[in-house]
Amino acid sequence: MTQHTRREFLKRSVLATAAGWTLFGTAAGEERPGVGGPLHLAPFRFDVTPPIGHSCCGGWIKPIEAVDDPLEAVGFVLLGAGPPIVLCAVDWTGISNEAHLEWRTALAEAAGTTAERVAVQCVHQHNAPFACIEAERIVAAQGDLPHILDLDFHRRTLQQARQAVKDALANSRRITHVATGRGKVEQVASNRRVSRDESGRITAMRGSSCKDPELRALPEGLIDPWLRTVAFYDGTRKVAACHYYATHPMSYYADGRASSDFAGLARKRRQADEPDCLHVYFTGCAGNIAAGKYNDGSKELRPVLTSRVYEGIVRSEAELQPVEIGKVKWRTVELLPPPRDTLSAETLAAAIANKQNAVVARNRPSYMLSWLRRLERRQPIVLSSLSIGGVSLLHLPAECFVEYQLRAQDIGGDRFVATAAYGDGGPWYIPVKEEYPAGGYEVSVAFCDPAVDGLLTAGMRELLGS
Repeated sequence: MTQHTRREFLKRSVLATAAGWTLFGTAAGEERPGVGGPLHLAPFRFDVTPPIGHSCCGGWIKPIEAVDDPLEAVGFVLLGAGPPIVLCAVDWTGISNEAHLEWRTALAEAAGTTAERVAVQCVHQHNAPFACIEAERIVAAQGDLPHILDLDFHRRTLQQARQAVKDALANSRRITHVATGRGKVEQVASNRRVSRDESGRITAMRGSSCKDPELRALPEGLIDPWLRTVAFYDGTRKVAACHYYATHPMSYYADGRASSDFAGLARKRRQADEPDCLHVYFTGCAGNIAAGKYNDGSKELRPVLTSRVYEGIVRSEAELQPVEIGKVKWRTVELLPPPRDTLSAETLAAAIANKQNAVVARNRPSYMLSWLRRLERRQPIVLSSLSIGGVSLLHLPAECFVEYQLRAQDIGGDRFVATAAYGDGGPWYIPVKEEYPAGGYEVSVAFCDPAVDGLLTAGMRELLGS
């Protein structure tokens, strides 16, 4: 994308925001009254553990050497509210651009629906694949860089996805009621961006783990302390429970050992408690949230963090009071956020080709270049929501800051809003516009212009409207 093209795209997007037509397209699903034919839910689960030697997190940390516990994709197909609806959470770092569309298409074809009615969200563990097919093509062409994605493994994984969904459809279960609950999670989430100078600029980051006692002593900062659960019932029998919590889900990583880490381990522990109920875990808007205040990266703290999230799940489920399912609606919004004016295809290509650069300074730009090429193709980001009575399940892209999750709850008003981020990972980090001048790591790897804030917020308003 040339500088001229980029400036014109940015100009159009900003004008769109000012004019109020921020959304490239919306599609509302069928509204289903609470009477009539029954709803059914078809739960599925399949293994997504990469083979030994597969790259982790884009290829700049140690590849898979061993498996501590398997990575999984977990979800369900909702039947009876128009064409089938599919929700899926994947124990991968991210799924971006073309790869994300391939995932949604594969699940849709197996379920007998369209890709627009499929939400695929990553949990975001780092000892796991970060799938971007175009980025893989870019680094593979260099000949000397670690692969980003084994394309044969990716194809096999999507074949497993199709089979898992087809098998699930043959074993669907009736659902008649929905319930919601909240449980506070103690001493896990903390804001990463709490160290600032007098001007407000970020001076240091408190990451997933932190050994600096001064950084760990700083306040939690802005977080969402609540783990939210939305559960589906057949009468009084719980069929599935979806859990939502906003934090980076890593205790330690880069050791080459595949693990679903503390978020996935907490889900697996709860699943073992209730083998007849499907448990799904979604990571919320955690772009600026991690466990660094409470985690020094020692192996001893992984089970501690696991227990704290598990206890939050149990507390949230203690609040569940099933009510009959009312209206069901699926909505989508498409948007094309403008790219950062600092991204230049020519500069990125040169950095990727420079063999003097470290791997991270070559592989990471391949994701940036993939994003620019995607925007040239005008392939939009798809946001979606599933509304069931007074409940909304909101699906957002990439690494959104926690402010978007809190904003969604404000927009939803009296509705119970549960937000899953880490959908299409193409944009990488999505800060709120006020944080761009503060700099810091997250802003340095945000691929969108600050105008994305207005576009994303308008999309959430559309999805959460009455």
